[in-house]
Amino acid sequence: MALTLIIGGTRSGKSARAECLALASGLPVRYVATADGGDPAMAARIESHVARRPDSWTTVDAGTALSAALEDAAGTCVLLDALGPWIATALHRAGAFEDAMRLPGVRDAVLLEVELAVDAATRAGAAIVVAEQAGAGLLPPDAASRAWLDLLGEATQRFAAAAARVELVVAGRALALGAAGAAAVMPRPAAARSPAAIGPVVGPAVVGPAAVGPAAIRPPAASDLAGLRRHGDRDVRPGDADHAVNVVAGGPPAWLREALRQALAGDITSYPDDRDATTALAALHGRDQDEIVATNGAAEALWLLPAALRPRLAACVHPAFTESEAALRAHGVPVVRVLHDPERGFALNPTAVPDAADLVIVGNPASPSGTLDPAHAIRALRRPGRVVVVDEAFMDLVPGEAGSLVRERLDDVIVVRSITKALAIPGLRAGYAVAPAALAERLRAVRPPWSANTLALAALAATARHPDALAEIAERVTAERDDLAARLAPLSGLRSWSSATNFVLVEVADGPALVAALRACDIAVRPAASFPGLGANHIRLTARDPERNARLVAAIEHVLAAAANAYG
Repeated sequence: MALTLIIGGTRSGKSARAECLALASGLPVRYVATADGGDPAMAARIESHVARRPDSWTTVDAGTALSAALEDAAGTCVLLDALGPWIATALHRAGAFEDAMRLPGVRDAVLLEVELAVDAATRAGAAIVVAEQAGAGLLPPDAASRAWLDLLGEATQRFAAAAARVELVVAGRALALGAAGAAAVMPRPAAARSPAAIGPVVGPAVVGPAAVGPAAIRPPAASDLAGLRRHGDRDVRPGDADHAVNVVAGGPPAWLREALRQALAGDITSYPDDRDATTALAALHGRDQDEIVATNGAAEALWLLPAALRPRLAACVHPAFTESEAALRAHGVPVVRVLHDPERGFALNPTAVPDAADLVIVGNPASPSGTLDPAHAIRALRRPGRVVVVDEAFMDLVPGEAGSLVRERLDDVIVVRSITKALAIPGLRAGYAVAPAALAERLRAVRPPWSANTLALAALAATARHPDALAEIAERVTAERDDLAARLAPLSGLRSWSSATNFVLVEVADGPALVAALRACDIAVRPAASFPGLGANHIRLTARDPERNARLVAAIEHVLAAAANAYG
């Protein structure tokens, strides 16, 4: 995460933004407090800030030695809130407000301390510095106040020069500021360090409990999006037996092919019109037409979320489809990862989601574990001011769709669906969101025009009118998955989890070796290390017909037996 600088005016929401970023880091948080609570109004503001911070955060009083409060912070996230009060206190302690003659000395001492603090912040596991965006108003009449303004500006620029990211918060909205063409070289203070100018140097005083973050929250493995955008189709070569892609085998059924043929023959010369598809889907799910938003696959529906909802802090329940988090991070939204526990069968724990999260995204059933959570567990994620998004892309593979919220009209829940898995049309990109009218309209407002093409809309409409055909596919998929699970169960050296959909998650002692050995046999499987919370030894296996399942399991058994003999 490196160093992030958050600037903003009074009551702009800059502190709340910084707290969201600190929580999203997943690291133990050291909160460095700089404000003096001697004034009753300031004391009330401090109290409100303390009330919204997690109890697990450690609070440190910055004192006179700002850098000391930031030292020895490797493996933690340091949140310094904020520069302005610390500089004002330094001026006050030095008597600069009473005697302007003291200003040159205290200025040099403050800037030297700021330099040391910048250096310490860049060596922390992560650091977030909050600064007031002062100077946009009138120039203060007295020398000390002008000195405070000048010092704050210089100190902010020093932190900005070292920061990996700078954000300006206005009315609660964070705006990322681009890097300067060339960083200004700030002069070092001419005077030697003068502790007397800003008072005695004291170490940080820890007044809170030791910072231990919730066990369910972990930091991202990398800041870029590359790992989040890895998908199983890249693991399949021409001619491979495909147990990597979680699309049902066999291609689209005859009735769907006919619907696509008719659409291609008649409607392709006009711009897409989604009214027929939304009408059919609304009837299928018992919802109103204005609650259906057709999209270019379920992935697009998930990518609309950050622009449509503008969350302050999002929680992604993992392991799950990673495009949700990729979309949030691409839009600059802080993300907390809440991990399913494999020892609990990857079951959802709603209490592990931070209360501060105003958007929660959860897969049900989840990929790659195949876990199906009951509806009451999903509903338990709801909070005032929060939107819950349920990715039900695999729900149509569950007989009876137990656990689905798609028919429940909840004003804070969005359900995302896909037909590409069950009907084997991933190249067509056909998905949709089901949401209360107000949220659906926000999704439509940021959706590109003609997002769902004519063929995809024809597929959606036809699918909505063939629920019995979908039910038959779900029954067949269940039988294939049960067959695969039964064949895997006796294998020594392999652990598997119960799944509600068309794949099974397994864990072996040496996942990369197994993947490579299967690849040599022209069998493709999905390594699961790119899913947050899983490692290189986790592999997702897509179920096929019994004959192909048997070949897969025989190959796995052979590889595991050879490995056991080699190390036996």
